Amino acid sequence: MTDPETAQARLRGTQEDAHPFCFVCSASNPMGLALRYASQPDGSVAATFLGNCALEGYSGVLHGGVIAALLDGAMTNCLFAHGFAALTVELKVRYHESVVAAELVAVRAWLEDNSHGLYLLRAELTQGGKVKASAAGKFMMRNE
Repeated sequence: MTDPETAQARLRGTQEDAHPFCFVCSASNPMGLALRYASQPDGSVAATFLGNCALEGYSGVLHGGVIAALLDGAMTNCLFAHGFAALTVELKVRYHESVVAAELVAVRAWLEDNSHGLYLLRAELTQGGKVKASAAGKFMMRNE
């Protein structure tokens, strides 16, 4: 269990320092998605996102690359909430069902393991209460 207020402060601070112009989570990027992740009491982070037709692959369907970015961004921000700035070294995405482009989605990520600077995380994207995509990611500490 993590104190959500402390984790939220770590998330914002690390995000501002390490990701000031991120496509997924920065409000400073005019071309970005500007997701606002919130720390949860269980140590995970969560956000919602409303897509649009500009993010489609097939007609009416959210592009798979956007889905992957949302999942990767959630895992990165989960690490921020734990005070770590790490880089994605492996991302495995499983697409369960099509995601409607112009409907609200929720994304959540949690840390599963941390060993010797290697972080293992999982994330899920849900829409209408159903898991539409999931991911497993490996992250390594960022070298300055």
